[in-house]
Parts: sequence; C-alpha cells; structure tokens
Amino acid sequence: MTGLAVTRLTLSHFRSHLRTELSVDERPLAFCGPNGAGKTNILEAVSLLSPGRGIRRASADEMIRQPESIGWKVTAQVTVQTQVHEIETAAEAGQARQVRIDGKAAPKIALGRIVRIIWLTPPMDRLWVEGAGGRRRFLDRMTMSLEPGHGEAILGYEKAMRERNRLLKDNVRDPHWYVALERQMAETGARIIANRRAAVSRVAAAQDGAGGTAFPVAELSLDHPGGELPEECTDLADILNRGRHADLAAGRTLRGPHRADMTARYAEKGVSAVQCSTGEQKALLISLVLANARALSEDTGSPPIVLLDEVAAHLDSDRRANFFAEILKLGGQAWMTGTGPELFEDLGDRAQILHVAARKGRSEVSP
Repeated sequence: MTGLAVTRLTLSHFRSHLRTELSVDERPLAFCGPNGAGKTNILEAVSLLSPGRGIRRASADEMIRQPESIGWKVTAQVTVQTQVHEIETAAEAGQARQVRIDGKAAPKIALGRIVRIIWLTPPMDRLWVEGAGGRRRFLDRMTMSLEPGHGEAILGYEKAMRERNRLLKDNVRDPHWYVALERQMAETGARIIANRRAAVSRVAAAQDGAGGTAFPVAELSLDHPGGELPEECTDLADILNRGRHADLAAGRTLRGPHRADMTARYAEKGVSAVQCSTGEQKALLISLVLANARALSEDTGSPPIVLLDEVAAHLDSDRRANFFAEILKLGGQAWMTGTGPELFEDLGDRAQILHVAARKGRSEVSP
C-alpha cells in the first residue's frame, strides 16, 4: 500500500459502540444497515483522526456511550505512503478530548499534518441556503486540508478577537489596550485571508482539470462585508484601528476574516447556487468535495480519506454510478454509509461491504 488509509480501527464506549474492531484494506468501504444502527458513528470516529470536532461538531461528552458514561476511546492504525502511525484520541467524562500520535501526547491540530480527511454529510446539503457560518466552516475545513497551518492561524485570530471584543463590550477606550491584540489579529488574519484565497484557487483549478466529470463546475467567490480585505497585515491592522469607534458602538469586531462568506455559481448555467434546485445544489457540493480530493491527491501524492454519509440514497441511479466512478478514479479510501447493499452494487468487489446492526443496545459490525 502506498497511499493513505486507515487499516485498523477500534471504538471503545463510543456512542452506540461498546467495542468495535475493524481490520480493512485501502479499498472503499460501505457500511449498510437500518437507520439508528450506528453507521454514522463509525464515520464520526474516523473524522476524529483529523483536527476539529468531527463530522457532527459534537462535544467530547456527547460521544460517550450511555449508560456507562465512563469515557470513550478511538484508536487507529493509519498508513501514510510507506509510514505507519498509531493514533489514539479519547476523552474521560467531563474532560476535553486528548490525542496521542505514536505513543506521544500531541495537540489535535497535529493530526492535520498526518491524516487528510474530507467529508460530505446530509446536513451539508443546505450549505448554500443557510447562514454564512456553515459556509465559512466548510471553506476553512477545505483550506485546512490543503494547508494544515491554517487551523493555527484561526485559533490565534479567534483568541485575540475574543480579548478585543471583551474590551469593546466593557467600553474600554484607551488605545494602548488594543494595539497588541490588533497586531495579532492582523498577522493571523492576513494568513487566513491568503490561505482561503489560495484554497479557492486550488480547488477551482482541480475542477477545471477534472476532464469528463459528470458533476457541474462550481465557481467560488469570497465576500467580505464592508469590502475586500487586504492580505498585508499592516493594512489589516489599519482597518481594525480605524474601525474601533464603530466596533465600540456595536460591542464587537465588525470587519475581518471572521465575517467572510463563500458563495458559488453553477458555471455552465450562470446561476448562483442559492437559486439552483436542490439536486443541483447537491451536485455542486459533490463537485467541490471531489475537486478538494483531487487537489489534495496532486499536492500530497495521496488522495485523502473521504467520508460519505448517506450520499448514495440522495442521488438517482445514473448520478450515483457517476459518483462511484469518480470515487474509484481518485484511488483512495472512502468510508460510506447506506441503508442497503443494493445502493453500492455499482462498486462490485472494488469495495468492502460491511453490515451494521443494533443488538442488545449496542452496535455490531459484520461482513
């Protein structure tokens, strides 16, 4: 095996899984079973091998299996090119999630430099019609997959902004209190802006170079309320300085990368995503996820792990066949869920089919 794949996965007291052990190869995996059997919980466990809060954005306590409430653990053997890593992430009740990589404690953000994971879940279907916050998270996950250091920039920016907002709410007017915080916001904010623009450009190139894809090209744009933001930290610091009076009146920071929005347009039709049909919006989203995967494959030499929750059920037979063809073309490991194995017939023996059932209050996985 020369790419990126999870080859062993163990879930202990994780949501509906009392103990589940999987040993798999690099081929796509399809987990089949009725709703509530615990299929998505497996994908969520895999998503925790990357930075952030996983596909559900859940807290550590929300993942603890009930009624035991003794904490949970996810361990995985991950092959990256010719290297093998042991990753463990766990949480005790009431405690924050911890990470260990090859036996050593590590920050969650370090996972992004080892495992590149992207996903598509049913709640994301409303990406284009809901608030800017969801699109910004989608953009930042896409950006972080291509530039793992992006997460550190976001953490630094948000920490400084929280302190600045506290001063604003307290109506602190002495400029000396703001200078250092605004400098940190400008330095990290400039990196965020540059990283996002580079990611949008990179994904656009991956769509343009796809060749023969059955999914539409989504033209992305970045919007910033109040006007475009500069990538130079001195210019961004000046914007924060000049906006301080308005920010004091509002009690919060009104301009900056934390207000960014990402919009999309169906290129062939010249129609914005928000005006497209539900099926077209889904197709645009799939196109972006596939383009993100292609860009990662080109940049790192290995396709990312792709998590696809109930994606097959929301596509007609032709588009589903085209989608699976795209997944196989990527050549990486995809973890998919669906209610029945018939949804994955187009994959044949090119995929591993596993069955998930709920028995005696716990999830069980079998071939």
